[in-house]
Amino acid sequence: MLNLYNSLTRTKELFKPITPGKIGMYVCGITVYDRCHLGHARSMVCFDVIVRFLRSQGYKVNYVRNITDIDDKIIVRANERGVSIHELTAQYIKAMHDDTKALNILPPDIEPRATAHIETIIDLIKQLIEKDYAYVSENGDVCYQVERFKDYGKLSHKDLEGLVAGARVEIVKEKRSPLDFVLWKKAKSGEPSWSSPWGEGRPGWHIECSAMAMHELGEQFDIHGGGLDLQFPHHENEIAQSEAASGKAFANYWMHVGMLQINNEKMAKSTGNFFTIEDVLQQHHPEVVRYFLLSSHYRSPLNYSEDNLHNALKALSRLYQSIKDINLVECELDKAWLEQFNTAMNDDFNTPVALSVLFQLSHEINKTNSAQLAFTLKHLASLLGLLQSSSETFLQAGLKEDEKEWIELLIQERLQARAERNWARADEIRKNLAEQGVELEDSAGGTTWRRS
Repeated sequence: MLNLYNSLTRTKELFKPITPGKIGMYVCGITVYDRCHLGHARSMVCFDVIVRFLRSQGYKVNYVRNITDIDDKIIVRANERGVSIHELTAQYIKAMHDDTKALNILPPDIEPRATAHIETIIDLIKQLIEKDYAYVSENGDVCYQVERFKDYGKLSHKDLEGLVAGARVEIVKEKRSPLDFVLWKKAKSGEPSWSSPWGEGRPGWHIECSAMAMHELGEQFDIHGGGLDLQFPHHENEIAQSEAASGKAFANYWMHVGMLQINNEKMAKSTGNFFTIEDVLQQHHPEVVRYFLLSSHYRSPLNYSEDNLHNALKALSRLYQSIKDINLVECELDKAWLEQFNTAMNDDFNTPVALSVLFQLSHEINKTNSAQLAFTLKHLASLLGLLQSSSETFLQAGLKEDEKEWIELLIQERLQARAERNWARADEIRKNLAEQGVELEDSAGGTTWRRS
């Protein structure tokens, strides 16, 4: 039985899908004006694992992750570079897909783009105006009237009166309240725009997700997810506008991934405090990065450091090492270990505990050399997107072909030295390789090597 933490109620709840056996899940995706950073990777990897596990339990998951391809930041960046909005977003959508593929993140079932849903967005805004939740301001923008939605703040647990009292006082004649937010922005000179009943303009950020989610999954669906930084105001605004339009609960369960931090500060492009996925993957194996991102519970903050990535490399190497000399053939999964793993994941997708199960299993493999346990380990790790390479490929990754050839030549020289009982030279070669980060392993089948 799956229990997950619902941000809406701030409690761990027994999961009950709207339709038995089926799950509709919407996760806020990337605004494509730059390369994705590692904070984006954390959210995408966590939800990737969630979808993998749900499917392994027999659920048919319809996974929607949107792309925001029209936004103030996109317009500014395109103007800075002298390219069209389409050229800029196409470049970074491809880059995002390259990054997710490298990290073994499965593509969503549906990847809607805001610019492809303009009519859907306009229709939703029309409904809000008709129900008196939105109004056309003096400057031509269409704004949502926050104080009309009495449950505003129920996700972030913020008090509406307190928000109004604490709002920064600005002279904004066009808005009836400083909390009101824009649904449709009147076109400015030189900006991309679309025709609407309120004149040329473009959608606001919040309305895009509501429109795309309801278009793909219906007015009410099971799970809505995203980073913790989106909880307020983005997800709060999504609830307000969606439920005002439909009269139904928008999503039954809300899931939020904790922030990736550097020196205990949020990783964010706006502050320049971030590493792109591309940059990190130039220094670290993709599976190592993925392991690192899963080493903390998805709701907890995770601190980026080279030490933590090094520890991830060592841990993952131990798992690969345990199955290195076993002929992996398909066989029946060990039910006891499968149950332990599922118990961890059914407890709000607790990946740190699930990883500990993998290490306990690898310890048993080291003692028994069991092909069944090795196959079980490989299967369970695959639900986390790990152990996707052969042991030899992973353990020798990061070295160029000429470096590998040099290592093999030294191994052959060492074997010759041992055959001639030249133990001093054999030990010297092992020591020299160890200083270069290469560990030798002697067995009845010969000598193999791996990165240490």
